[in-house]
Amino acid sequence: MTATVLVVDDEPDLKEVILQHFERQIGEGQISFMFAHDGLEALQSVQGNPQIEVVLLDLNMPRLDGLSTLQKLQQADDMKSTIIVSAYGDMENIRSAMNRGAFDFVTKPIDLEDLELTLKRTVRHVNMMRDIRRRQMEAERAHASLSRYFSPQLAARLASGSEGDGMDVHSREIAVLFTDITGFLSLVEKMSPSILGDMLNEYMFGMTEIVFDYDGTVAKVVGDAIQVLFNAPADQTDYATRALSCAHALDNWAENFRLRWKQKGVDFGSTRIGVHAGTALVGNFGGARFFDYTAHGDTMNTVARLEAANKILGTRICVSGDVASRADRFQGRPIGQLMLRGKSEPIQGFEPLSVADFESDNTASYLKAYAKLEAREADAVSAFAALVASNAGDHLAGYHLRRLLNGAGGVRIRLE
Repeated sequence: MTATVLVVDDEPDLKEVILQHFERQIGEGQISFMFAHDGLEALQSVQGNPQIEVVLLDLNMPRLDGLSTLQKLQQADDMKSTIIVSAYGDMENIRSAMNRGAFDFVTKPIDLEDLELTLKRTVRHVNMMRDIRRRQMEAERAHASLSRYFSPQLAARLASGSEGDGMDVHSREIAVLFTDITGFLSLVEKMSPSILGDMLNEYMFGMTEIVFDYDGTVAKVVGDAIQVLFNAPADQTDYATRALSCAHALDNWAENFRLRWKQKGVDFGSTRIGVHAGTALVGNFGGARFFDYTAHGDTMNTVARLEAANKILGTRICVSGDVASRADRFQGRPIGQLMLRGKSEPIQGFEPLSVADFESDNTASYLKAYAKLEAREADAVSAFAALVASNAGDHLAGYHLRRLLNGAGGVRIRLE
């Protein structure tokens, strides 16, 4: 690519001298020259000729001196690499020019061999900066395109294209969040496709924006369900806390969304959320031609079972003791030792609560009733009955009361 140099000098013979010295390079297309007699003419040339990349600028010129011209060149969006020309004894002005952003300098009388070397060095710098800008623009375009389809963490890693970016399948400790909507299939059967499409797109946009706020990675969207990973692909020391905070935010947003559509006469179901933490195989499972960044393993099966358990328990969020124990200052109500479908050992389940709900009288009463349930005390029935009587909306207390009335006891709960 030809480098274009603007020579700004009022010496009448300089143009002929430069063209003669660089005749071979000009003929080979390595370099081309333009000429201006003073700073004002130089600024006009730069404005009208965006191909100019290097400016050879004399400091001592009429109308607009070199330092003033340099300052205006540096203020432009497309700054040019400037080589200052000045008398050998004028080091103060040369130093001032270098401090203002000049790339290099040559002294008068101009040594053409020195000028040639200086121009070569400057052109190499220009080419390097051009390549950096090109790569940056390509990365930005790639990131913008990928961000339409992937979580921000994945988009950033894919756009960088760096080796060892964590996309290969590997074992990793993660927290995973899984959401689903109650009664969604019946809603699909009843609603027109256009309304359903608008509603589901609005729902998914709102939910995924919240996930991104907590730096979660959306691994899958299947119908109305969303699978979210934390601590993958990037390390997050607080991944369990992030997952639980994200679950609260998703629950609040989904409930407001459901109530808004209910006012429009649409019975949009509640969003159920499960959260668990453990080891999983994480990475791209799509092979060489298809990208499918997700996680597999027992951790994923467990979180799906926890999400489904909400339907039986009457809760909207059900989390495991594994994620609760890794979180910072977890606050929630114990549900029981859950025997999930397909599992041989129970897992401790909790309903996470906001600070206000955790500190409420209802939660204090629940914890006392649960302690009686755990100890198999006979008055556990009356304790849960009093809870339900004072707060009919406490569905988890209602679930325990029904278990007790049906002859069950203790906190081990088999969920099928």
